Amino acid sequence: MYYSIGEVANATGIAISTLRYYDREGMFPKMERSSGGIRVFSDTEINTLKVIECLKSSGMSIKSIKEFLIWCEEGDASLGKRGEMFHARLEEVEKQIEALQKTKNMLKYKCWYYDTAIAAGSEEAVKNLPIDEIPENMREYKI
Repeated sequence: MYYSIGEVANATGIAISTLRYYDREGMFPKMERSSGGIRVFSDTEINTLKVIECLKSSGMSIKSIKEFLIWCEEGDASLGKRGEMFHARLEEVEKQIEALQKTKNMLKYKCWYYDTAIAAGSEEAVKNLPIDEIPENMREYKI
């Protein structure tokens, strides 16, 4: 199946300018063009876009993503490098998730803290609460 740049942008939520940028950067080496020179996206480019967006959201730079796509063009000779790269990205994402979980827990504690202070009409009611009066699931997040 083939898609126009507008159809791809609508389906993926990726801006047309970004799709053009990716093409200029050589991220779609086998992309075809119509007789009028218009980009024609195939399922191959759509699948490449999914990988690009995944790697971007994992914190990988465009430069590194381009390097990965070059490795893909090398075929089986680069399987090891590509596998190592994905294992490294997974490890990085797991660290990011752990950090975000800590942030989420602190935010939950602060929500409880301020909800309790607002209900009491004063922050003093919460500020010096003994640890055993803080809900058990919030205790570890108290500063």
